[in-house]
Amino acid sequence: MDLGLFRYRLGELQTQTLPGAVGFVAQLNVERGVQRRRPQNIRSVKQAFDPEQFNFNKVRPGEVLFRLLREPDLPGALRQEDILVMINVSPLEWGHVLLVPEPRRGLPQRLLPGALRAGVEAVLLSSHPGFRVGFNSLGGLASVNHLHLHGYYLAHRLPVEGAPSEPLDPGGRLHLLRALPAPGFLFYTSGPGPDLEALISRVCRATNYLTDHEIAHNLFVTRGAPPGKTSPSSALTGVRVILWARKSSFGVKEGEAFSVALCELAGHLPVKTSQDFGSLTEAAALALIQDCLLPSAQAEEVQAALVALVAQDEQ
Repeated sequence: MDLGLFRYRLGELQTQTLPGAVGFVAQLNVERGVQRRRPQNIRSVKQAFDPEQFNFNKVRPGEVLFRLLREPDLPGALRQEDILVMINVSPLEWGHVLLVPEPRRGLPQRLLPGALRAGVEAVLLSSHPGFRVGFNSLGGLASVNHLHLHGYYLAHRLPVEGAPSEPLDPGGRLHLLRALPAPGFLFYTSGPGPDLEALISRVCRATNYLTDHEIAHNLFVTRGAPPGKTSPSSALTGVRVILWARKSSFGVKEGEAFSVALCELAGHLPVKTSQDFGSLTEAAALALIQDCLLPSAQAEEVQAALVALVAQDEQ
């Protein structure tokens, strides 16, 4: 902060759990709402990278913290790509960083296996149960069209960590979270190994389908309970990856208590103004979130397509 790299000083954020069944965690973050960089002019989920626009090759050297380098699994194998870890100059919570895979390649904001692997492994490597990782697609409130994920700490349990789910395929590889705040597709891994690699493949096939069909989406990675019947006290023994398909939203919507992206769909609400923070109710939060979801007919079509993709794994 003393080096002048951040747009504002992030103090201890005023936090409340909204009364109601969902358990929304709301935080007042006025500075982020006012001082964050304005989103780029995005018009398509598949928009190409534009080197003339702001991108992470243009950040100041002091914003880069370190690199994550995954060693090859076998001797002689190709080295995995570098992941640059840099500060988010407009943080939403403590420790808010960006994970940027090989920025010199100029990759657009489309999820790739190496980027997702880095995000999931970062959650697995962290000793802090509140470390979360997420991804916003173009049209899903990504503000920069240059491949990146978000990572941050939140010392509060979120609804999606232990919400019950129902399997959508016989093998239980794809589950549906029906619980509020928003229905989403659940993928789960207990840890490193073949199970993790299979999860990465399934998730990226799903996000590729959504991108190819111009369907915006958000993704959230968190420690969580195994899929199936759970309770609020269920142990968080693995990692949940939740994927939401949603309506595309381009540009900034002024006057709303919060914007709906990866953390809001998971139940974490960074609120922009003191007035909204004091008056926000669970019903109002749900209305904002559900206004961003796909119409039911399109949601059913997406679900059928993702189930079909998972079924291809058996062939």
